[in-house]
This record gives sequence, C-alpha cells and structure tokens, in this order.
Amino acid sequence: MDLQTLQSLLYDFPKKVAENPTITSIETNSRDVKQGSLFICIKGYTVDGHDFAQEAINKGAVAIIAEKSLDVDVPVVVVQDTTRAVSVIADAFYEQPTKRFRLIGVTGTNGKTTTTHIIEEVLQHAKQKTGLIGTNTIKINNQTYGVKNTTPEALTLQKTFKEMVDNQVDTAIMEVSSHALDLGRTFGCDFDVAVFTNLSQDHLDYHETMAEYRRTKGLLFAQLGNSYNHSNPKYAILNADDDASDEYRRSTAGTVITYGMQNQSDFMAKNIKMTPSGTNFELITPYETFKVSMKLIGLFNVYNVLAATAACFVSGISYTSIISTIETLEGVSGRFEVVDGGQDYTVIVDYAHTPDSLENVLKTINEFASSDVYVVVGCGGDRDRTKRPLMAKVAEKYSNLPIFTSDNPRSEDPEKILAEMEEGVKGKDYISIIDRKEAISYAIGHANKDDIVLIAGKGHETYQEIGGQRLDFDDREIVLQLIKERL
Repeated sequence: MDLQTLQSLLYDFPKKVAENPTITSIETNSRDVKQGSLFICIKGYTVDGHDFAQEAINKGAVAIIAEKSLDVDVPVVVVQDTTRAVSVIADAFYEQPTKRFRLIGVTGTNGKTTTTHIIEEVLQHAKQKTGLIGTNTIKINNQTYGVKNTTPEALTLQKTFKEMVDNQVDTAIMEVSSHALDLGRTFGCDFDVAVFTNLSQDHLDYHETMAEYRRTKGLLFAQLGNSYNHSNPKYAILNADDDASDEYRRSTAGTVITYGMQNQSDFMAKNIKMTPSGTNFELITPYETFKVSMKLIGLFNVYNVLAATAACFVSGISYTSIISTIETLEGVSGRFEVVDGGQDYTVIVDYAHTPDSLENVLKTINEFASSDVYVVVGCGGDRDRTKRPLMAKVAEKYSNLPIFTSDNPRSEDPEKILAEMEEGVKGKDYISIIDRKEAISYAIGHANKDDIVLIAGKGHETYQEIGGQRLDFDDREIVLQLIKERL
C-alpha cells in the first residue's frame, strides 16, 4: 500500500489542510493509536472519542478528525459527522478494497448465517478463494477470526476487506444487519449481489416500528447503485413469498432475481418432501428443472438454498456445481443441529430467537415427529420486549410442553422476562425454570423414546450474558453432559 497523506484521504471532503502529515494507520480507539496514526473521534453510547484526543496524540497520532475544534498541537479536521467520515476515509486508506473482488451481502430477519454458509461452500467447491463476515465470525480462506458484531464497524470492515485483497479472495460473502445499514457501517462497500431472506418481527427495541425496520433493510438494495454496467452487473435477489420484496424491488436499480415456493419466481422449489434425515425437492430454474436431495431439513432451509442458488448462479457458478455442493452440506453450527449422545430420543439445538424462526423450526419438527415435542426457550434481555409473549405463544402452540427459561438476560431481571413471556400463554400448560441448565435438564429428564426436544434461542453461542457478566455456556455441551448422566 502506497504512503498516504492526510490531504489525500480527504478527497471527498471540501477541506484544505495547512499541515499534511503521512498517515500510517486510522484508529477510532485511542488505545490502538501508534506513531503516524490518524485518530477519528467518535461519539459512542458510553464514551466520547473527543475526550481521548490528547491521549491519542501522546501515543503518536499526527492528525485528528473531529466534530468540533480541539485545542491540540496536531492538525484537526472538523467534519459534520465523524461516524460517516470513518467509512469514507477508511475506504480511501485501504484503497477501495471491495472494488477488487465480488461482494455478496445477505440481509433479512432469519436465515442470513445459513445462506452465507451455503454460498461460501458452493464457491469453495467451484475453487474460488472466499472471505466470510458473519455472526461473530470473520473467515479469510478458512482462517477464522472473532468479531463483536454481525456486521463490524466501518473501520474494521474496510481493514478486513483489504486483508481479503491481500489474500487474493475472489468473492466475499457478508451478513448485513439492519443496525449496520442504519448506522452507515456499510458505506463504501461496493456490493455486487444483495440477497433478501425474509422479514419478521425483531429488533424493535432499536427500530421501534416494523415499518422502520423494513425500510432500513431496504437500504442494502437502494445502495446497489443507479447505473448499469453490463461487464459488472448488480443483482438484487428477492424472496417472492415475502411482502417486503415488493418495496425492495421498487427501491433498487439492480437486476431483480426472485426465488420462492408459493409465488411465481425465477428459482422455485416444488414437490417438497421432508424426512428426519433430509429434504427432497424439484429445483425449477430459468433454464431447466433439477431433482435435489439434501441433508438439510425444513422449508426454511429450502428457502435458504434457493437464495444461495440464485446468488451463486448470477456469480457465474454452474447448476451442476451448485447442486452437487448443496447435496453434501451438513448444515451450520447451532442451526437445527442434532445432538446425539446415544439416546433413543432426539435433541435439536437451534438459534431460533424470533417468533417467526421458532415457528418455522417447530413446524418442521412436527412434520416428522412421531411422539411428544418439548421446547426449551427464552428471550434476551435489553432487547425487543414485544416479542416475548409471541415467542411463548408459538412454543405452546407447536409443542406438547413449552419450558420457558433464561436466554441472555443481560441487565434485566430474568423473572420479569419470564413473566412477560407467560402473558402470552395465560390459561395454558407450561413450565418456567429460570436456570437454563435446569430447564434443559427437565426437558431431557422427561423425554421418552422417539420424543423430540428443541433447545431454542442460543444455537452456536458458547456463553450466557447475566448481570453484566459473560459466562461459559454452550447448549450443545450441556445437552451431551445431561444425556450421558441419564444413560
């Protein structure tokens, strides 16, 4: 990467600097500043970066980007919005990395992780080098790194994309959260393909209304651009069975490709048959029809496969390659994951944490259940409270016995969370057990031969957040331990 100066990074800003130092890194956390850094002051929820400007200078910062004048001894560039400026400046500093490979973004309430995983597997099968940015994970050519948010902050994002360029990645696949879109974390990302999975209630603690949540998701499609480049076309992959797709179709200039099962689509699944070991269906494409037999279970996974198939096809992958990969997929960690400890009943761990996703999983289980179904489920603290009674209603409707428990209570009182869930099932049969391990133990202890126990809400997570602490807790490990104790 060529040496860059402060002025060269401000080409999108009408700013003229008197001093023009060479910039060796960009930082938003004063603890990461080193000699030659450009420090950008961000106003966060709990701290204000402007208060740490002098500390950054003491550690070697040679220039500051701020929202107000500062009495310091290095150049200060004042901009209206430093959060927005981070995206622009990071994109410039890392030499616009997303213009140097294909970028696929996947947004929606449910299915983002599975869909990105399927796309990644298909592309790797086609001998492509891939990058993946998903829930708590960044992967570059199968090297895995941890990350705090589903979609990282803009600075981390652009730095990661530059590392992908350095590692000769052909295609990057990225989960795009509504928070990231609303906060502008994805500004500067040159998406080639944008995929919409579905929209149902979630994150109303942040967005407040479904209309605002829906609008925010649509930003991904509106930001595909407004011009047509036939050598590098932009595609919007939309779920024709979800009403929100009509709005996103109107929002985008990209070429719209649809998928679905109910409404006429470019990619469709018909004659779907499910078994406890997999799903069979006919894949109807714009060119021909294929028979698919996959290990993934459930209609929601058929939707994920359709979305991934469309995204891979417009990315130049052949149907033969796509289908052969889909048929060998084992699934995603914590998504409809069967935990087998040698027991004569079935235990499934799934990330379902919205009313819609929980209903999808339980409906699928009921398709092949031959005996009783138990579900252990809770709701996260400091999050959308309105979905709590809805989650309880779904659990009661589709199981023989719902067992309500703690998810990640965070700073909230677990008893109050359970009380709000119970409001949705007054007069119905249910059990509430605050301690999650005890709740799981109750379900496994009462399961008989051929019963099915669903442990919902946390899936792949290996922790539980209680009272400001993050404690080790993995549903799958707990389940195995309890199964072995019972055998």
